[in-house]
Amino acid sequence: MVKNELLVNPKLKVGLEIHQQLDSKNKLFCNCKIIDSTEYDFTFKRNLRPTQSEMGSYDQAALFESKKIKTVKYQSSKYSNCLVESDDEPPHMINKEALDIVLTIALALHCAIEDELHVMRKIVIDGSNTTGFQRTILVGRNGFLDVDGIRVGVQSICLEEDAARIINGSNTGKHNSNNKDNKVYSLDRLGIPLIEIALAPISNSPTFIANVAQTIGRLLRTTKKVARGVGSIRQDVNISVDNGPVVEVKGVQQLSQLALVIEYETKRQDGLNQIAKELRKHVINDTKIMDSVTDVTESLKKSSSKVVKKILGDDNSRFIVFVLRGFKGMLSFEPYSGIRLGKELGELVKTYGIGGIFHSDELPNYGISSEDVNSISSILKMDKNDAFVLVGGSAVLLNIVVFELANRIKKCFSGVVPETRSVRFDGNTVFSRPRPGSSRMYPETDIPYISIDSIKLKELSKNIPQPWNVVIQQICDKYSINKTLAENIFDSQYFSLFEKIVSQTSISPSFIISKLTEDLVSLEREGYDSSILTQELLFYLFMQLNNSKISKESISIILEKLLKREINTIDEAIKSFGTESITEDFVDDTINIIINENKLIISQKGFDAVGLLMGRCMAVLRGKIDGEKVSKILQTKLMEHIKTSKDKNM
Repeated sequence: MVKNELLVNPKLKVGLEIHQQLDSKNKLFCNCKIIDSTEYDFTFKRNLRPTQSEMGSYDQAALFESKKIKTVKYQSSKYSNCLVESDDEPPHMINKEALDIVLTIALALHCAIEDELHVMRKIVIDGSNTTGFQRTILVGRNGFLDVDGIRVGVQSICLEEDAARIINGSNTGKHNSNNKDNKVYSLDRLGIPLIEIALAPISNSPTFIANVAQTIGRLLRTTKKVARGVGSIRQDVNISVDNGPVVEVKGVQQLSQLALVIEYETKRQDGLNQIAKELRKHVINDTKIMDSVTDVTESLKKSSSKVVKKILGDDNSRFIVFVLRGFKGMLSFEPYSGIRLGKELGELVKTYGIGGIFHSDELPNYGISSEDVNSISSILKMDKNDAFVLVGGSAVLLNIVVFELANRIKKCFSGVVPETRSVRFDGNTVFSRPRPGSSRMYPETDIPYISIDSIKLKELSKNIPQPWNVVIQQICDKYSINKTLAENIFDSQYFSLFEKIVSQTSISPSFIISKLTEDLVSLEREGYDSSILTQELLFYLFMQLNNSKISKESISIILEKLLKREINTIDEAIKSFGTESITEDFVDDTINIIINENKLIISQKGFDAVGLLMGRCMAVLRGKIDGEKVSKILQTKLMEHIKTSKDKNM
C-alpha cells in the first residue's frame, strides 16, 4: 500500500535532478563514438558571450559567467569528435537509440509522454559547450515512483547532451590579465546522451532522500542501457528551508555525499536567516551601508604581511577597501560553526580567481598588524559600530568584484540568496553563480520536432526493466552468491567487468566481488583515487590470477601498490613478487625452516602456535603463493612436527 509522502521535516524541501549518461553507441547529435581521449589532434579557442532570449532579456547566470571568462580553449580528438562538437556543422538528427532508452525509462516511471518532442537550447556560457548553449528535449512529465511505501512525484524527464570535460579552470589558479585562457576543456564528453530526471520536492529526512536517489539509480541500471563509472551519474539538489528561496547544489556524484549536502545546506540556510534577523536588530540603513570605497594600495605597501606582499607582487594588483556602516561584529557572527557572512563574501570573490577577502572582524591577522588596521580605519573615518572589507587582486577585476560584493551585501538582509553552489568532497557547498532564470531557454532551429505515437510507446513498454528485487534474485541464482554480494556488485561500476571475468575464468564470483567492491572501497576511504584502475587493467589482473601467475592474496597487495603508484603495471608486480620462479620445494623449505626456528614456542603452545607461525611464513611468502595453500601446508607440517616430538619423548 502506497502512503502519501511523510512530512518528516515540513520546513525542508529537497528537489533532486538526476543526470545519467546513456550507454549508446554514438553521441546524441552526431555519429561520433563515445571514447575517453588522452591525446588530441587539434585545439581551438572561443570567446563566449551572453545572448538575449526571445523576449529580449538576459539570463543572470549567463551575465555573471560572462564577467569572468575571456578565452576558452578546447581540445578535440578525431576518435571522439567531429565538426558538430566544435560548432562548425549543424547537429544531425537525434540519436534514436538514446531516445528509445529515455522513452522506456519515462514509461517505467509512469510519465505522460509528450506527443511532440522539441529540441530546446539552454544558455550556458561557462565554457562547457562550444555553442554557448546545451540542447535538451522534454520527453515526459507527471510520473511517480514508490520508495519505502511513499509515493514520490517525477516532474519531468529530459534527454540532453552532456557537457565538455573540464581539464583546468580559472578558479584553480592565480588570475591575472595576461592569462589568455581561463579554462581548457576536452570535447570527448560533449554530446554524450544524458537523461535528466527531475523529482517533485520532498519533505523528508536526508536518509530517505538518499534512498530515493539510490532507487532511481538502481532502476536506471536495471535497463542495462546506462553508463557505469565515475562521473557517469550525478545529482543536482535543490534545497529550500522555511519556504525560502531555492539553492541549487550541482554535481553530487556519490550517495554518501547527498545526505551530507542536505544537512549542511539546511544548517547554512538557517544560519543565513539568523544572520539577517540579527542585522535587522541593528537598524542598519541597507541603502547606505557601503561607503568610502577607497584604493589603499600605497598604504598597504608598507605592511609586513607576507599575504599582502604576495598579492602586490603582481604589478597589476591593487587593494580596495570599503566601509560597512553598522556592521561591526556581523561579518564574523556564527549561528553555526563555519556559517558566517564573511565566508559567504569570500566565496563570491573566489569565483573571479581572487583568493578571498579580509575584514575588520578578523583583523589583525594574516600578518596584517594593528597599525595596518588603524591606518585603514583612519583613512575610512570609521566609527565604533562600523566594519570594513578589504579585497586585493587584479585591478581589471576589482571594480567588478566590488560591484558584486555590494549586491551580495544588500541581499544579506533577506537571509538566503537563491544561487547555484558546487559541492566539496566533505559535503559542504561553495558559491558558484546566481541561479539561472527562464530567460535561458529558447527553441533549437536546426532540428525538426519528433512525433511520438501510441504504437511506438506500446512497443517500448515491452522493454520496461524488471523490478530491482527480481534482478538481484536473478544475479544471486546465476552466480550462487548471497543478496548482499549481489547488491554490492550491481550497485558498483564494475558489474559488466564482473560478468566478463566470471565468463572467462574459473575464479569464484564471491572472491571477485570482494576485491572489486570491499577492497577498492576500503582503499578509496584511505584517500586513494581508484579511477586510475581501468577496466582493462583490472581484467588483466584477474586473468593473471586465473593463469596462476599471481596468488589470490596478492590481488589486494597489487591494487594497493598501483593506487600508491609504487608500481605502474601488473607485470611489474609479478616480477617484484618473483612468483614465476617459485616452486613447491621452495615453499616446503621455507615452512620447514620457520618451524625449526620456533621449536621452543611450539613445545610451549603446541598447535596454538599456528597463528604466529603463519604470520612468519607470510612475511616471506606474501604475494608469492595463495595464503590458503600456505596455511594447509603449515598445518600439516606442524601436526607432523608435534607428533614426531611426542614420539621421541615417549
